[in-house]
Amino acid sequence: MNVIPLTAFDLLLTSLAVIFLALLSLPLRLEMASQIVVAALRTTVQLLLIGFILKWLFTSAGPGWIAVLSIFMLLNAGCEVSRRQKRKFKGLWGFGIGTLSMFLTSFPMVIFTLTVVINNQPWYEPRYAIPLLGMLLGNTMNGVSLGFDRLLHNVWQQRQIIENRLMLGETWFEALTEIRRESIRSGLMPTINAMMAAGIVSLPGMMTGQILAGSPPLEAVKYQIMIMFLIGSGSGFGTIAAVSLGARRLFDSRQRLHLERLT
Repeated sequence: MNVIPLTAFDLLLTSLAVIFLALLSLPLRLEMASQIVVAALRTTVQLLLIGFILKWLFTSAGPGWIAVLSIFMLLNAGCEVSRRQKRKFKGLWGFGIGTLSMFLTSFPMVIFTLTVVINNQPWYEPRYAIPLLGMLLGNTMNGVSLGFDRLLHNVWQQRQIIENRLMLGETWFEALTEIRRESIRSGLMPTINAMMAAGIVSLPGMMTGQILAGSPPLEAVKYQIMIMFLIGSGSGFGTIAAVSLGARRLFDSRQRLHLERLT
């Protein structure tokens, strides 16, 4: 494949737009200039670091190191889910529920895709396994974060209504039915929007990268369709699992709402 290499100067030129955005935020008093700069620096450092790691993985690493990197990615996704909540579970409950939900959905789907759909030998080849897991984890993390945030926010805002419904004889499951639905919808909406706009409004990242790298457009499209199906289902299953487990954590065995479990 004929790939046009990019130099450090090329990347520096594209970074000027980010610098200009940070400067523009100052007179607008957005109080985001430092966040924009830090985000750009983190993106650069993190992507360069993973680039060197992947280069080593692709050439010499065995399945053990691939598993280590996969678990590292999962744990970091769990930390991000926990950080993004305005209302949080005390202790490690938020991290644990988010991580467990992503593990139970993302890992089985990636393994199924590698072993049945792509059927590469060996099935754990990092050139396929790590990018697939990264895309699925990233999108599932966003869905779980949004669903979790909506759940805990709405429960806190509607605590009196929930407790009144419990006193009228409803179970915790019945009292949270509409809140749970809205939370799941919130987590699914970005993925649904991306699927609806794919190919008409936007060209998804993986397909664009493959085309720029020289892959035939139709082959890139087929891979992107597979990825969109994985992302849509993975994000949906992960959000449903996280919202369901989080909702259950808010109540005890006697159907009582425990907001003291939140910070």
